[in-house]
Amino acid sequence: MTSSLILSPAKINLFLRVIGKRSDGYHELETLMCCVDLFDTVTLSFKTPAIRVRCSHPEVPDGRDNIAYKAALRFFEALGIDGGVDVHIDKKIPVAAGLGGGSSNAAAVLKGLNEHFGSPLGKEGLLEIGLKLGADVPFFLFGRSAIARGVGERLELAGRIPPAWVVLVHPRIQVSTKWVYDNLNLRLTNCEENYNVSSFLEDLSSVQDFLCNDLEQVTAQEFPEIGVIKQALLALGAKGSLMSGSGPTVFGLFERRGEASAAWKRFEQHRDYDTFLVRLLS
Repeated sequence: MTSSLILSPAKINLFLRVIGKRSDGYHELETLMCCVDLFDTVTLSFKTPAIRVRCSHPEVPDGRDNIAYKAALRFFEALGIDGGVDVHIDKKIPVAAGLGGGSSNAAAVLKGLNEHFGSPLGKEGLLEIGLKLGADVPFFLFGRSAIARGVGERLELAGRIPPAWVVLVHPRIQVSTKWVYDNLNLRLTNCEENYNVSSFLEDLSSVQDFLCNDLEQVTAQEFPEIGVIKQALLALGAKGSLMSGSGPTVFGLFERRGEASAAWKRFEQHRDYDTFLVRLLS
């Protein structure tokens, strides 16, 4: 096989609690993540002696500054070889949007390389590399809806996620995850310590009571349109709405496609938003 094509999904955080700051400077988290069917396409070609990375999005760096390059480099280092791969990323997931696009791309490269070379690295080996690249990379390697703890390294299968249509609304601004954490006041976090995942897994009827993101207070204070989008989604019939990750993307959860489609069409008319109608991948 001289090339492979991998679909690289986006994710949303249905719950994100910041527990505290660790001695190494990272934050301890507890979060429920689920993929949605919005995909980048990652193509790997193996007719090259070096690592090359190109991306279709003008604001995503090519070459060594791309996390996909770092993923390939660490994979070859783990094998102890001077390997080569040409990576092309057709970017559909908004950039710096709280949807994990870069981490998903890195995971896609690791999985694609491991498969091409006959799976020399087991699950734990890939997860170890993934964690060094970014906190969300292990989740994308895990490949299922999951509760992540620590800095993302402790993953637990979340079980059945109720089917839902999702409207993603991305105001065309980019948010630095580092900036959000640097400005987080841990004394103002408010997500419950012992949330009940099973209550959410039953249905969407009371999902708004479950949805919580401690990072939202930081991003929404700087960008008030996040709150405006949330309220608009709820007014249009969403059972729940929340900012994903460090933002600024906001999602609304809908039980029926018709309501979700109507909401998507309303937001699609807004010239400053990118809007997507997708489904949870449970």
